Amino acid sequence: MSNKKLHIIGGGLAGSEAAWQAAQMGVDVVLHEMRPVQKTNAHKTEQLAELVCSNSFRSDDKYYNAVGLLHEEMRQCGSLILREGDKAAVPAGGALAVDREIFSGAVTKALEEHPRITIVREEIAGLPPEDWEHVIIATGPLTSDPLAKAIQELTGEDELSFFDALAPIVHTDSINFDKAWYQSRYDKEGPAGTGKDYINCAMNKEEYENFVQALLDAPKTEFKEWEATSHYFEGCMPIEVMAERGPETLRYGPMKPVGLTNPHAEEKPYAVVQLRQDNKMATLYNIVGFQTKMKYGAQTEVFRTIPGLEDAVFARLGGLHRNTFINSPKLLDENLKLKAQPRLRFAGQVTGCEGYVESASVGLMAGRFAAAEILGHDINMPPKTTALGSLLNHITEGANAETFQPMNINFGLFPEMDVRNERGKRVKGKERKKAVAERALHDLENWINEQNRRKAA
Repeated sequence: MSNKKLHIIGGGLAGSEAAWQAAQMGVDVVLHEMRPVQKTNAHKTEQLAELVCSNSFRSDDKYYNAVGLLHEEMRQCGSLILREGDKAAVPAGGALAVDREIFSGAVTKALEEHPRITIVREEIAGLPPEDWEHVIIATGPLTSDPLAKAIQELTGEDELSFFDALAPIVHTDSINFDKAWYQSRYDKEGPAGTGKDYINCAMNKEEYENFVQALLDAPKTEFKEWEATSHYFEGCMPIEVMAERGPETLRYGPMKPVGLTNPHAEEKPYAVVQLRQDNKMATLYNIVGFQTKMKYGAQTEVFRTIPGLEDAVFARLGGLHRNTFINSPKLLDENLKLKAQPRLRFAGQVTGCEGYVESASVGLMAGRFAAAEILGHDINMPPKTTALGSLLNHITEGANAETFQPMNINFGLFPEMDVRNERGKRVKGKERKKAVAERALHDLENWINEQNRRKAA
């Protein structure tokens, strides 16, 4: 019966993960994805869980990085996104980066073949039908206008949005390795790496200063309709906007030279541009942190001033699109239900979390919560001491609704922990992070075991 099915709107990372989790729990799922019936300005394929920006899931360090901890928690919860991400991994130092085509293709195949999942290619142009009693809206940053308008009318909230930007992708064989070289920062090896996972292009002081000036002078694409009322997200800011903050900003951001040694020169690099592998064959590399709203002709001209990229051939130039999210602390309850209409849950970036993994993790929780409700089980919330629980708490309760902006998972969202050394002195930094991570994994294990006991009962 339709009222016992779970309808999920949006086949991105969050929607795909929610569908998988609910189906694995024994619930029939209908996954509604509007592509290719209705296209977007950012997507290029019809695949589910398509990565439209970076191909990186960021750090995979489960003890010293909050997103790495979130990776591990999701793996422990049977995440489809992490399972296929691990299979599609490409070298990226300490990060988990994936071949985007292999990754989205595998996620799509897994969902298509699941006996409890039906995929419907259609746009939901407005609020879902009233006889859909269990719905997850996981439409992500590019929610269709009719649905966004219906949500806005239902909640009474003004639309909130920020910019999300795409970095350019370069053909590897067009890079000049008489100037560029392979090396991970501090020679660090990651989940699929060797310590030589990035292509590096060094600049001296004069080259760097000229490059920054070229960024500032280049013609930009203007978005007058929504630029005045929208906000850039700090983690995905156009490089020329960063350059406007001061001449040294990029050297302390995506172009920091630390941990890298140029084999082609004796002097230390003043700044370094890094490129990260974008596909399994290593034929494509994306320029790390170089999201941009420069016009296409200007991008080609400016980026070819980077030593080693003089003859670069671009598989994709950078771009910019609007990202829409709701004021979750005000509008959602702790189970991700919309207070104004509790049959609707929200998941993914539309809730105001930021990042691929964060979006998928909220989908994971929404899928489990909805499935438990359909099956008549109590909803067992993840402990706030875990990465899952701390992120959920932030977007539903912890953040200030008056100043709410999207945020990545970070250790600042976790409950305080009094960690002391053998002398009784409070520890900080890496030691504290590891203690918080170990507590999180311990509490997560207990949470999963409790869920399994309830299911068996």
